[in-house]
Amino acid sequence: MNGIDHRGEFFDGIASQWDGWHDLDAVAAQLAVGIAKLGIGEAETVVDVGCGTGNLARALVEHLGEKGRVVALDISEGMLEVARAKVQDPRIAWHHADASSLPLGQGEADRVVFLSVWPHIENPAAAAEEAWRVLRPGGRAHIWHVSGREQVNAVHSSGGPAIRNDLLAPATDTAAVLAQQGFEVTAVIDESDRYLVSATKPHRR
Repeated sequence: MNGIDHRGEFFDGIASQWDGWHDLDAVAAQLAVGIAKLGIGEAETVVDVGCGTGNLARALVEHLGEKGRVVALDISEGMLEVARAKVQDPRIAWHHADASSLPLGQGEADRVVFLSVWPHIENPAAAAEEAWRVLRPGGRAHIWHVSGREQVNAVHSSGGPAIRNDLLAPATDTAAVLAQQGFEVTAVIDESDRYLVSATKPHRR
C-alpha cells in the first residue's frame, strides 16, 4: 500500500472527530478573511484540494455568487462523507481524488487552493503540474496554512506514522516548485502564524 493510501486511512479514522477539535465559527471567520485577501471573484471556479470536512468549501460558497462553483476533492472518503452531509450546496462538486489527478479539464479553473494539505501531497511537482493544467491563463494557485510552519510540523511530527514525515518546507522551497512548473510567484509568506505561497499561470509560458 502506498503513502497516499495510508494517509487516506489515517484521515478516514479521524474524520468524525475533526470538526470537534476546532472552533468552527472561528475557522469560518478566519477563512472568510483569507478568501477576501486572496481576491477571489464571485463567479470563479475554485478547486479545493484536500477539502477535508468541507470548511473551506463552505466558506467559499458563502463568498461566491450564483455563477461561482467549487470543485472539492480529498483522498479520504470519511472526510468527504462528513463534508457532503455538512455542506449541501449545488455549487459544490465533491470528488474522491488526489492532487496528482484533478477532476477537471484543461483551463477550467480560476483558482486552485491547497489549504493545509501541501505537506501531505506525495509528489508536489505533479500537483503543481496538475494545477497548471486545470488553470486558465491568468489563473492562480495558493498554498495556504492558517498557522505557521513550525506549528504545522510539530502537529504532523506527533500525528502517527502515516503523517509524521509530512513536513511543510520553507515557503521559498515551495515557491520554487511552482516556479519550476512555469508559474509566476506573487507572494511568499512564511511567518509564525501564517504561511502562503501564491502564484499566477501567465498567459504565455
